[in-house]
Amino acid sequence: MHFPKPSSLQTGLAVLAMGVVVLSSNILVQYAINDWLTWGAITYPFAFLVSELVNRAFGPTQARRVAWVGFAVAVAASALLAPPRIAAASGLAFLLSQMLDISVFDRLRQSRWWRAPLLATMLAAVLDTCVFWGVGFAGQDLPWVTWALGDLAIKLVMAVGLLLPFRLLIGKHAQTNAHGLH
Repeated sequence: MHFPKPSSLQTGLAVLAMGVVVLSSNILVQYAINDWLTWGAITYPFAFLVSELVNRAFGPTQARRVAWVGFAVAVAASALLAPPRIAAASGLAFLLSQMLDISVFDRLRQSRWWRAPLLATMLAAVLDTCVFWGVGFAGQDLPWVTWALGDLAIKLVMAVGLLLPFRLLIGKHAQTNAHGLH
């Protein structure tokens, strides 16, 4: 399948969006809302939205490129602004979950418009949650298991909630693909 090449501006905006999402999530995960949720759970699912929008418009190669560059920018900034363990856990979880998200999305791209982003995000969210919380917080005297469960629950709810912005943002491109637009 042939995909258009993004402009430098489009690539820059995607990388910036990815970096902002990951950096803000790495900072916000340190602040609990309650015993089962941190603020980072609300912001992080937007990383999947960014990669899926790039994947839909420009293909998996460009989505991986944005993920790698966004990863480098976010980890460098996180290393300065977040504890090293959180930065490392975030980096590992981010790379693994983004590569899974991109792969699943690409395999499902020809199905109904909502199937690829929903299933890719849900599977990637499970992997991201297990890796991030297991590496970043295991062995600490914090309620990290309940935070991880709350985090996953919010990511799954956000996967559904971000379908509308995804559909609106893919707009015209989705109309050229007759699959599942009913």
